[in-house]
Amino acid sequence: MFNSTVLEVAIGLIFCFASVALIASSIYEAIASWMNLRSKTLLCGLTELLNAKTDEGHELLLSIYNDALAHPAGNGSATKVKDIKNKPAYIPSKNFALALIHSIQEVPGKLDNLEAGINSLKDEQLRALLQNLYRKAEGNFHVFQHEIATWFDTGMGRVSGAYKKQSQIWCFVIAFVIAAGFNIDCVHLFKTLWLHPASIAQLQLSESNTFLATQAYSQLQTLPVGWNGHFEFSMLFVPSSIIGWLVTASASLFGAPFWFDVLKMLVRLRGTGTKPEGEPPQRTTEPAGR
Repeated sequence: MFNSTVLEVAIGLIFCFASVALIASSIYEAIASWMNLRSKTLLCGLTELLNAKTDEGHELLLSIYNDALAHPAGNGSATKVKDIKNKPAYIPSKNFALALIHSIQEVPGKLDNLEAGINSLKDEQLRALLQNLYRKAEGNFHVFQHEIATWFDTGMGRVSGAYKKQSQIWCFVIAFVIAAGFNIDCVHLFKTLWLHPASIAQLQLSESNTFLATQAYSQLQTLPVGWNGHFEFSMLFVPSSIIGWLVTASASLFGAPFWFDVLKMLVRLRGTGTKPEGEPPQRTTEPAGR
């Protein structure tokens, strides 16, 4: 199976999938950076986590974003969510816990009034949660901070899952547009790569037949992707091509790192041949000591 047509076709398909996945993910990352999708997703996650749709939660959310621990690039004077500049895309859990504690303290810096600050929260759900965490910590500040950080990480895990799902949907759409725009039909690509060795053999065996040689040479010159200069709008609605584009876009969801790892393994397998048999080690006889 080494250096066979199966490996050649597999390497070609996987290289195609890896390229489409890399281009799609790069385009999505550029769009995400331009639209600040990560910072907006984090803001939505914190809004849900703190029940910030109410006035009390809204003030608490603004207090956290105005804290330099959570938002070091901010000016600390935002009175509305839209006034927050350079929203962070990531907040360390330890920093969030400290910023939350600072926000609920009635007297800043006085840990003795921390429980009173928790009891003064108007949001019933958030107040009950923090009271349970404070009782679990038995009044220990560092344990309480750790419990809040753990709660924050759990909530952000759900936010990360939602963001990943959203990114996969957009990467699939982008990959499908790329596949359709450049006619990267994996079914056609598979057929072309599979018949490629046959075209070479036909070209070698048909030197006396000019027609067969010309036909085989034109097949080798035709790229397996792209429209090859004769695009028509009706080609976008060919069922076989649509299926091929969908398969190409679906395969790109595995991600470029996955396909490049598989490609590296197949290339290594393709280059592996039968190891030459080395000469057996020669035994040296030393004169026995007297």
